[in-house]
Amino acid sequence: MVAPRFKAYSALIADDDPDFREVLRLVLAPFLRTVEACSGEEAIDIVHHRRVDIVLVDMHMHVLTGLETVRIVKQFQATLPCILITADATDELRRDARVAEAYSVLKKPVTRQELVATVSTALLAAYAEADEQPE
Repeated sequence: MVAPRFKAYSALIADDDPDFREVLRLVLAPFLRTVEACSGEEAIDIVHHRRVDIVLVDMHMHVLTGLETVRIVKQFQATLPCILITADATDELRRDARVAEAYSVLKKPVTRQELVATVSTALLAAYAEADEQPE
């Protein structure tokens, strides 16, 4: 990921574990602006009220799961790339995530390289055409 190219993008990190949110923030902060949510409900509220370019969401949270959060976000932001992060990335979850139009499912523990590569690929896939437009 090239920092100057992506620094204008923002990532929403939604996880009920503040330590894991901090780890993700530290990995992504050199490349992206970050905003954090401690629940699926808060993540949905953030997406409604401010611009975010990518969502990283934990699967297992209180009230709304990550998958439920992705489904709701996609109802009003269909093109927003969403990445599920989970310790139990089963085939069934991967199928459900595809149906919900999640960009990817990452298995915890996720490596720095895998996280950065997946996020940058998702951003390129979602916004490459817009990035090529002259200012």
